[in-house]
Amino acid sequence: MAIWRPALDPDSSNRATAIADAIAADVASGRLAVGDRLPPQRILAWALGLSPNTVMRAYDEARRRGLVAGEVGRGTYVRVPAPALPRGGLTPLSRSEDGPVDFSRNLPFTGAAAEELAATLTELGKEPGLADFLDRGEERVRAPQLAAAAAFVGRIGLEVPSSSIALANGGQQGVFSALMALSRPGDALVVEALTYQPVMAMALHLGLRLVPAAMDGEGVLPDAFEAAVRRSGARLAYLMPTLHTPTTATLGLDRRREIAAIAERREVTIIEDDVFGFLPRERPVPIAALASSRTVFVTSVSKSMAPGLRVGYVAAPGPLLSPIEAAIAVSSWMPPPLMAEIARRWIVDGTGARLNAAQQAHAARRQVLARRSLGNRAYAADPQGLHLWLPLPPEWPVSSFVAAAHEAGVRVNAGDLFAVGADKPSAVRLCLSHEMDDRRVEEGLTVIASLLAGGGRIVP
Repeated sequence: MAIWRPALDPDSSNRATAIADAIAADVASGRLAVGDRLPPQRILAWALGLSPNTVMRAYDEARRRGLVAGEVGRGTYVRVPAPALPRGGLTPLSRSEDGPVDFSRNLPFTGAAAEELAATLTELGKEPGLADFLDRGEERVRAPQLAAAAAFVGRIGLEVPSSSIALANGGQQGVFSALMALSRPGDALVVEALTYQPVMAMALHLGLRLVPAAMDGEGVLPDAFEAAVRRSGARLAYLMPTLHTPTTATLGLDRRREIAAIAERREVTIIEDDVFGFLPRERPVPIAALASSRTVFVTSVSKSMAPGLRVGYVAAPGPLLSPIEAAIAVSSWMPPPLMAEIARRWIVDGTGARLNAAQQAHAARRQVLARRSLGNRAYAADPQGLHLWLPLPPEWPVSSFVAAAHEAGVRVNAGDLFAVGADKPSAVRLCLSHEMDDRRVEEGLTVIASLLAGGGRIVP
């Protein structure tokens, strides 16, 4: 394209912000398309009669908004927009059988739960006291649900009494409620250098400062974690040590012990997000089992049983549980008792274990499809994981690869969407379980493989 030149408001006092606003407007109008390269900073500065520092600040602001991505030695490109916080409605999560193949959403498959649900609802309909499930907080209902939650987390090595558990509307509300209860605006929150996108949004809304801790292929580095805590003065951290999003890493037991010891020594509370924790057939015990007084453990049944079963469990030491329960109550009071009861029954009667095994088998089959399509290409994945982490070759800038995949009918997540701090990974995340049809998954993986083989183009 010809050199892009923004139309600036002559009355604007902040020229850097005005340039960033112009980039946003031209992306929205289609004047700038995904993959378009913006002029080098010095050239645009000369064309506009501004200092290079002003244009540099403008590009930095556009990058902060998720409009552009920079590639060292290659310039600044318009990127595929990151999912934004919804303003007029929810981000659609529906599964389409046509249109682009969607590897961008990390949902489990719909599962084998329909027949089980029909049987459970039939059983419920025959029982007396059904009205208790339409009331708020009936102890006759709530107590056995908490007992089942304690048994559920006990299966992965976390032994806690039911009195230390709160019910939530899924794991995400559990994490948000813990952040609400345990932080104040301006506080530092230590996270892995690559972290779960909604946690970035939560931190933004709560006014928290994200402090990245470096990672390697196993997950967060203990020395980096302690250094991040020390330099920031943080008293709160958010970690996903099992099947980490986006990298798929699972922290080994020795490292978990080191992280637990640091939390105790530095008096840091860890929010441990374990929503994927029931998918691996083998995994270390949770950090919460090693630092019980310093860890808030969050999990749910949606990844292990069925995605629409929005029931989460938050296990926390006594002094922390009460404020977390209050935060849950402020936002939604409680999960629907009827839904929590379905989860309880499935935990107790073995249905949940069968559904989890079905999720594991489905994920394993999709991982086999990925290996078959991607061949010997190096990437990170877990045999029972829902996603994979794909490093890109040098000839493929991340923004260009994402744009090319999108143009070819495949949606993927750029690695920099998960990045906290300046280091941006040259990788993409592919989620394998959102699509319902194996055929569409294979088609999408074929496109990805062709892009990788083509070094900048699709190989037929």
